[in-house]
Amino acid sequence: MVVDILTLSPGYFASPLQEGLIGRGIRQGAIRVRIFHLRDFTSDRHRTVDDRPYGGGAGMVLKPEPIARALKFLGQALPGPPHVVLLTPRGRPLDQMRVRELSARPRLTLICGRYEGVDERIGAAYCHDQLSIGDYVLSGGEPAALVVLDAVVRLLPQVLGSPESQVEESYEDGLLEYPHYTRPRVFEGQGVPEVLLSGDHERVRRWRRRQALARTWEIRPGLIREESLAPDDLKIIREIQKCGLSDPHRGV
Repeated sequence: MVVDILTLSPGYFASPLQEGLIGRGIRQGAIRVRIFHLRDFTSDRHRTVDDRPYGGGAGMVLKPEPIARALKFLGQALPGPPHVVLLTPRGRPLDQMRVRELSARPRLTLICGRYEGVDERIGAAYCHDQLSIGDYVLSGGEPAALVVLDAVVRLLPQVLGSPESQVEESYEDGLLEYPHYTRPRVFEGQGVPEVLLSGDHERVRRWRRRQALARTWEIRPGLIREESLAPDDLKIIREIQKCGLSDPHRGV
């Protein structure tokens, strides 16, 4: 996979591209990440990338010409057209389903917005998708690009050490993940739920499923779609609605 990032801050990516799963994916050859400075695609001696918005208002807007030149160059630089994504607070929310879709693309181009945003004509004419990583405002699209990159890299074959981890993690089945415990058995007076020490794999599975449903119901109830739940899951949800949230130390 090849990921091209258009940015006004190329140095922002220097360290992250060497660390963690992103660095591992690059070293393994699972992904190639190329950083392009947007000012390199300007045509004036001042390397101008922004201008005042039509209609007035505070701030500056990224001009369309440099971005269009960059996208045309990248489209011809390698075989196969890239899937172009504009990172913007006005985009569709990034979720695990969209991350999976992106991870299946052989080429991605991520455009990091800045200032008051990007000229609307870029999104309309050149971008296949516009994504947001949350309902808040960042100083630029660079942090969002790293979020997308990290989420995508960990889904590439051979990058994540344990393929099973992907299946059990939060959002993979539409639920938040169940709680985790490790040694010591007692920490500051808090013990580990007995069910996890029982050695009964079926009891552990049921406990984890109940906890995932309970956590999701408490923190992100909007993620729960009852029509997609199994009958046993619906039964657990009804119990949670009636009796309250599940105590982690309660056995199953």
